Amino acid sequence: MASFNEDSLKKKLDDLNMSQQSIQTVSLWLIHHKKHAHTVVNVWYRELIAATDSRKLTFMYLANDVIQNSKKKGPEYNKEFANKLGKVFEHLGGIRLDEKSVHGLNRLLTVWGERNVFDHEKVKLFKKNLNKGLKIKEGGGKKRQHGSKHKKESSKKQRKESVESTESSRLRKDSEGDLSPQTTPPPSDPPEPEQLIEALQELESAATSDAVVREKIASLPDEVSDVSLLTKLQGEDLNAARALSKKVEDAMAMLETYNKRLSEEMEARKMVARMLHDYITYQKDLLAQAEETLEEHRQKHNKVKKVRDELKAHLQNLPDISKLPSIRTGSLAPLPSAGDLFT
Repeated sequence: MASFNEDSLKKKLDDLNMSQQSIQTVSLWLIHHKKHAHTVVNVWYRELIAATDSRKLTFMYLANDVIQNSKKKGPEYNKEFANKLGKVFEHLGGIRLDEKSVHGLNRLLTVWGERNVFDHEKVKLFKKNLNKGLKIKEGGGKKRQHGSKHKKESSKKQRKESVESTESSRLRKDSEGDLSPQTTPPPSDPPEPEQLIEALQELESAATSDAVVREKIASLPDEVSDVSLLTKLQGEDLNAARALSKKVEDAMAMLETYNKRLSEEMEARKMVARMLHDYITYQKDLLAQAEETLEEHRQKHNKVKKVRDELKAHLQNLPDISKLPSIRTGSLAPLPSAGDLFT
């Protein structure tokens, strides 16, 4: 994973788009560099202010992904974004955003409120700042309708606008299926390996693995499921009718029980799928951190190795002290005396 600096952060924000993969990739990189949270949020805020109106929702979805997915690693991003989001929603409420962006931002705030991402009063203030311009616009429209002289025409117009608004809302929901905050669901805390193993083992005894019941269902007589075979019953054969009725009731009870087990199995498999998603996401994050740590230590190892090689070469170039003449053995000529120097 690339090292952190402001230029690389700006480049990633410039390349950011509304796709789930783009948002999650940048989010993972930012969460990994959470020690730079203060710088990240400041740069994010400046880039959001400078971004075109159509890209501001993308920046908010990125913030949502970082805030919710970094909770288990520390409060750094939650605190830093909390300090900026007040100004952000004041800015967003003061510009003319398209309906898609306004709808997405309000839905985002609803998610934050439901998941207690921020304090309830703070989320309420965010909504107020975001929608202050819209409230003035809607209020003006109602006053004009109230003062209309032609009530009949006004009523028709209101019905038409209501139909158009409903259709527009439906189309917006269809078109925003990949853009809502739910497309990048924040993983919850990853399950412990023992919990994941236990959940997988429980699936081994699920309904689809119950061969005995499945064989019983497959061996049910045709007359309990084929209405046309009822014509074979003789009108006066009451015992045969009662026996068939008993078979049908038993088959119904068995099928209802088995269908209930199948429904429970489906929910259990969904839960295991979520657990696997959270666990794999967490392991990928740990892998990215381990790769960066490994790269850092490789660089340190190379530096230490270089120093060792230079030191070894320096030591080899030093003279061998054992081969130098020794003063004790008298191999060196005595130093001249002071008298010798001045005579």
